[in-house]
Amino acid sequence: MSRSLGLVGLPNAGKSTIFNALTSGASRVEAYPFCTIDPHRGVVAVPDGRLDRLAGLFPDKRRVPTTIEVVDIAGLVQGASQGEGLGNQFLADIRGVDAILHVVRCFEDLNVAHPAGTPDVRRDIEIVETELLLKDLETLQRRRERAAKVARTGDRPAKAELTVLERLVQEVAMGNPIRALALTEQERALLAELAPLTAKPVLYVANIGEEDARARLEEIRQFAEAHGAHWIPLMGRLEAEVAEAAEDAEEQAVLLSAWGLTESALIRLVRAAYELLGLVTFYTVEGPEVRAWTVPDGTAAPDAGAEIHTDFRSRFVLAEVMSLDQLLTAGSERALREAGRVARGGRDYVVRDGDVIHFICA
Repeated sequence: MSRSLGLVGLPNAGKSTIFNALTSGASRVEAYPFCTIDPHRGVVAVPDGRLDRLAGLFPDKRRVPTTIEVVDIAGLVQGASQGEGLGNQFLADIRGVDAILHVVRCFEDLNVAHPAGTPDVRRDIEIVETELLLKDLETLQRRRERAAKVARTGDRPAKAELTVLERLVQEVAMGNPIRALALTEQERALLAELAPLTAKPVLYVANIGEEDARARLEEIRQFAEAHGAHWIPLMGRLEAEVAEAAEDAEEQAVLLSAWGLTESALIRLVRAAYELLGLVTFYTVEGPEVRAWTVPDGTAAPDAGAEIHTDFRSRFVLAEVMSLDQLLTAGSERALREAGRVARGGRDYVVRDGDVIHFICA
């Protein structure tokens, strides 16, 4: 299943430009607020050098990478939680993504208006964060009112839920995002139903220009570290122009190297997003395909198999597991088997990053 990343930020922060850099020019870019009204969606192949090397052992098979969805969501303004600008749509769209890529404007451009006049890293971040907190507070308070009515009848589950909601309302009202809280299993179960916005993991994307942005980057670094978050700098406009101009990944790498960049925005952002979401990649070489799959770290073999086909979970018997590095060194699956380096895992086997797996099912 493809994971989704939502590009979020103030109008004209460069979300659509970064979307284009990641998806090779699929979104319109204009220098005025709300040029993005409906969210643009792009599903992109995840660059994977390990898959390339594995596919080299099976030249007759088709190489199939895993994918990631990037969603360019409408710009948010102060008051969005009360419906200002495109606030209601913005906040609804963000509920559907797995992680937030919070694009923060760090570039100066007199031709691209800033909704508050000039960029201010901390202020701009806090506008977005505050609107998400206010929307979560509204959601929690509405649910608390419902729980309180039922609790007054003596209903025990409603009383227990009300206790949970009281704590969450208090924390959010104090400005604490839900992702920063230590949650009980009961709280996690309730929040899974409510899908609060501040429970989603966030990656701050510093969108820089060609001018010196060290001071603003330092502000983002300090803010991210203080909040236990990840951050990454990107030259959005440059990367979008390169992505549009390059014929292939090789030419893109050459063009980026002229600016001292060794990897594309997509590679750097996917790596950061995988770390943020706690994802690992395993591989299969069944039938006509050499294929990459992505699952959360800690996934048991039957659940990983269900990514391929849902029947694999119930029909799972065992997993034959090879290390990708060992397979590449051996040069073939047959050589690795003859060396006795193929392991077997049962239902409790936890998939590791870089596993090559044959699923044996009943």
